[in-house]
Amino acid sequence: MDPEIRQRLDQGRYEEAFELLVRAYQTKVFHLACAILGDEALAEETAQDVFLRIWKGLAGYRGQASLSTWVYAVARNTSLTALRSRNAHRTLPLHDAVGRLEAWSPARPERATADLRVLVAGLPDPYRQVVTLYYLEGKSYVEVASLLDMPMGTVKVHLHRARKVLAERTGRARMTEGES
Repeated sequence: MDPEIRQRLDQGRYEEAFELLVRAYQTKVFHLACAILGDEALAEETAQDVFLRIWKGLAGYRGQASLSTWVYAVARNTSLTALRSRNAHRTLPLHDAVGRLEAWSPARPERATADLRVLVAGLPDPYRQVVTLYYLEGKSYVEVASLLDMPMGTVKVHLHRARKVLAERTGRARMTEGES
């Protein structure tokens, strides 16, 4: 799809290029925003802001980076700005985490999946972002490092620490074993 988008950009057909770009990247941008923000409603708003910024910058895109790299950079920066803004005005929600953990049951996979998402959402921002991109989005260490603009070693450390936190919260120490 990227060659089609680039062709339309080269021809000055920005509306068509933008429509193709939105179709190709809207889900990925939303997931990245969710990973960074941990809030679906805010991620939807932020994804809209991302595409607004992309639309405004489309005529100036010169192809120095791949289209996907440019889109992800805009998405990452916009999401981080939204995160800083949210954290500046943040109130702490009241959650009954103990009740959620007691309800978790491996015999009910649909419940386990929902609870896993709740557990991941409860991780500190850097851990949640890395876990979401690596495990839920299937990105490699290199891709996660690039998307979050951090060294690959930091990505690995965040993953290890996140697995440790999740293991402690679920009482399943085996989660920390395996990939590093």
